[in-house]
Amino acid sequence: MKIFAVSIDNFRGIRTAKIKLPAHGVLIGDNNTGKSSVLEAIDLVLGPDRLNRRPPVDEHDFYLGRYLAEATPVEEDDEAAAGVAEAPKIVVEVTLTDLSAEQRARFGGSIEWLDQKSGSFYQGPTPEGVDAADVGAALRVTFIGEYDAEEDDFTGTTFYSRSLLEETTPTPFTKRDKQHCGFLYLRGIRTGSRALSLEHGSLLDIILRLKEIRPQMWEETISTLAAIDVASKPELGLTGVLESINEALKKYVPREWGVQPHLKVSNLTREHLRKVVTAFIATGDGAHAAPFFRQGAGTINMLVLALLSQIAADKQNVMFAMEEVETAIRS
Repeated sequence: MKIFAVSIDNFRGIRTAKIKLPAHGVLIGDNNTGKSSVLEAIDLVLGPDRLNRRPPVDEHDFYLGRYLAEATPVEEDDEAAAGVAEAPKIVVEVTLTDLSAEQRARFGGSIEWLDQKSGSFYQGPTPEGVDAADVGAALRVTFIGEYDAEEDDFTGTTFYSRSLLEETTPTPFTKRDKQHCGFLYLRGIRTGSRALSLEHGSLLDIILRLKEIRPQMWEETISTLAAIDVASKPELGLTGVLESINEALKKYVPREWGVQPHLKVSNLTREHLRKVVTAFIATGDGAHAAPFFRQGAGTINMLVLALLSQIAADKQNVMFAMEEVETAIRS
């Protein structure tokens, strides 16, 4: 089995793309041009364990971070046409060819016939006027990721592509099905996963200490967060639930124990903020910024080297030990 083509919509930095792959393909390009995103997209479709993560996608997996439905623009004289557009979805379709006899037997009902020369699909294996040598069995599989407003969470499922068109209830492409495809995505070890966070021992934390900079930001940040009352609007319904809990609590404990329960953004401690404060970076043409560790692998590795060089420049004597250095400097 091999990947013949990949179609990607609304995934990370890719608005839309269709890629036809050769028998042996190598992705070459500058940092943040989408190489890692293409592999991540394929993993959403074929990776046996990829969708075990909950949620399977998040806000930053959507193109420009847009996952909510937006109002459709209308002309002034056409108010009746006003409405809400469909919420953006992440859609990734992978076309597989060179199926083994075992794979044909397992996926038989979903197999299609592909003219590998033109990329067209046919109902039968030997359509009239087409060289039979160019036509072979193929399997299309599609991942769909979206925001579920009712559950207030992100969902993602892989389906047999044909079932999306031919069946009222699409057929999922299960983990067992994916195991029969044999796809394995070997990710490099991302040494920069904490590089631009403020956790103790991060590269940014080391640089601040070397420069003897102690940013006095915690008190102001904690005060700002403390003033944010999460989900306090009555129409959301959460306020009423908390008030009923408060009333019930007062029946069993001293009155002063259950005073106005409400939600806050975080635990409001320095240590907690160190774990969640991180740098966001905008790349490409858009202004949408994503956490630095969600950038391309090459960009992250270059970022690590840049921070290490900054540390070296600020110290007279410094020694670095880096595992798998050839991976970190490959870009």
